[in-house]
Amino acid sequence: MPARTSRHARVFIPVLAALVALAWAALWAWTRSPYGRYMEHGDWTASGPAAFLCQAVPAGGILVPAALYAAAWILMTAAMMLPTTLPLFNAFDRVTAGRADHGGLLVRLALGYMAVWGAFGLAAHALHAALLALLARIPELAWHGWVIGAATIALAGAFQFSRLKYRCLDKCRTPLSFVMQHWRGTAPERDAFALGAHHGLYCVGCCWALMMLMFALGAGSLGWMLLLAAVMAVEKNVAWGRRLSAPLGLALLAWSAVVVATHA
Repeated sequence: MPARTSRHARVFIPVLAALVALAWAALWAWTRSPYGRYMEHGDWTASGPAAFLCQAVPAGGILVPAALYAAAWILMTAAMMLPTTLPLFNAFDRVTAGRADHGGLLVRLALGYMAVWGAFGLAAHALHAALLALLARIPELAWHGWVIGAATIALAGAFQFSRLKYRCLDKCRTPLSFVMQHWRGTAPERDAFALGAHHGLYCVGCCWALMMLMFALGAGSLGWMLLLAAVMAVEKNVAWGRRLSAPLGLALLAWSAVVVATHA
């Protein structure tokens, strides 16, 4: 046991910390590059390599932006959500530490987790794109676009008080029991992926409304990303984190009310 603990402290935690730092660095570089507009639903088909691919690939006008949005979202999710799910990887690392395929199982756990967040990101981007198309076709809605932002903030605030939020949060806060309950190991690679995906579903259920704030605040804003990542990490991992949910919900509802009062 001491040898495993030493290996865990020497290898696992630094490697995961380095991956998270790399994701944040890549995200920072992306937002400051000429391709940063893609995080904000800029027109991928207007110019540059993306425009060429959109024309060269069959159905490229749909498939290429979807693929690039997915890459951007997964990078953002890796930076924001991996720190919040460190206890899951920590627990799974300890449970599977004696296996020869231990490293591969950790990778598949991460892939399952990120696959769920990637699917959610594509759905959220599709909804956002549909709203933008609706605003472009109906100028009256565009003049009152603040209503969508206020509604998104209010939804995130109201969800902080929902039963689903707390049920999913409880699952996220007990990673070792979650691993012991769902890890079978009979088909290790498949089971590790399924475990990551299963936990990812609870994580999406817990955090989806806060993540939707990125569409109201600007998906390319690193400051808001850092703040939301810190809030979600505290909610899920810190002993008093659950007590943060209600005050945060009240603050978001108050913010939404201020937005309405300012524009109405």
